[in-house]
Amino acid sequence: MIKSEYLQKVYAQVVTRDPDQKEFHQAVLEVLESLDPIIEQRPEYENKGIVETFVEPERVISFRVPWVDDRGGIHINRGYRVQFSSAIGPYKGGLRFHPTVNLSILKFLGFEQILKNSLTGLPIGGAKGGSDFDPKGKSDGEVMRFCQSFMTELSRHIGQFVDVPAGDIGVGGREIGYLFGQYRRVQGTYAAGVLTGKGLSFGGSLVRTEATGYGLCYLTQEMLGKMRSDSFEGKTVVISGSGNVAIFATEKAAQLGGRVVALSDSNGFIHDPEGIKLDIVKDIKLGHRGRIREYADRVPGSTYTEGFRGIWNIPCDIALPCATQNEIDGEMARTIVKNGCMAVAEGANMPCRPEAIQEFQHAGILFAPAKAANAGGVATSALEMSQNSMRYAWSFEEVDRRLKGIMVNIFHNIYDAAEEFGHTGDLAMGANIAGFKKVADAMLTQGLI
Repeated sequence: MIKSEYLQKVYAQVVTRDPDQKEFHQAVLEVLESLDPIIEQRPEYENKGIVETFVEPERVISFRVPWVDDRGGIHINRGYRVQFSSAIGPYKGGLRFHPTVNLSILKFLGFEQILKNSLTGLPIGGAKGGSDFDPKGKSDGEVMRFCQSFMTELSRHIGQFVDVPAGDIGVGGREIGYLFGQYRRVQGTYAAGVLTGKGLSFGGSLVRTEATGYGLCYLTQEMLGKMRSDSFEGKTVVISGSGNVAIFATEKAAQLGGRVVALSDSNGFIHDPEGIKLDIVKDIKLGHRGRIREYADRVPGSTYTEGFRGIWNIPCDIALPCATQNEIDGEMARTIVKNGCMAVAEGANMPCRPEAIQEFQHAGILFAPAKAANAGGVATSALEMSQNSMRYAWSFEEVDRRLKGIMVNIFHNIYDAAEEFGHTGDLAMGANIAGFKKVADAMLTQGLI
């Protein structure tokens, strides 16, 4: 609940201006509820209108994307780019291709990206973009033609010193390759730093594919060590999702001594009490883009259940939601608590509803919010930008070392911020305060009001 009259006024203005953008409202409310202590201590933020500015994108770009299918049919999708904040660096954030994409979701993601990017300690601002195009079931040619049309328009608004997109749901290495190729054609220049998540043959970085999942586990391990004198060793882990984030969180959790027993996709979930065989999951999901149900057909003793939300009925010590926003509600959170979970860390963007987070915090479960816990992907994207600028490529070990250092620093920054403002252990509040403070101070210094 927001206590400050000033912050209440800001939130009311957000709702009044965009009454139908529920996901954006949720993201803004979650952040503003954390800012009461710092607003009380720093009255200049109110006097200079910093928060009103902070919640309003600097620029919103919307455009049509015409493309031709393999039969010659014409299709029209919508494309977007929300350039939210450039106070501490060029806009940075992913592109999402999914039928659910709309302006509310992209504003929520872009708003979260400001704070996430701030927490990395790297000079990158916040943005998000995408389209309601669905790459599932499309041929490579159809995806290529869509990406080329999308980039023809987007190319006018991005650049390595302006806005640097990356991948997200529905945008992997294939899509990034097509997008980069079209940018090159349209602009007539080889500006490798304009997109991240590229292939290794044309400026990509090692560890980028693994980064979000690895980073999630690095931060979780640090949280367990600092706040419980514990670790992944010997713990049962449930991870929702089965994309890159979930797959490589599974890999790193196992390397740290955990036993991952469940994964999911949008149709259902698998449970393997002996521990997920990651090589089989990689073959299914990365090898031929199959469905997770195939795992149960190939691994004796495992089961597949329809309905992806049911995964949270499986008892675990550590829960890592890595699927999509709002997948855990209050009822699911109570089940997770009842089953003896000790820590929850968000690998997806805002997978836990506000009432779920309250349940975890009231039960004394460690909770790491997405803007901190899943920042490894964008952190490594920024490291890719650095390598592009240097015309140099670091080794896997070097990038991984830097990623781990960034995630450990993020944990301590948010832990210390929560402690400084009288909410020790509340990492959600700490993340919001630490992320906001850096950007707000930059805005004040530059006169960006």
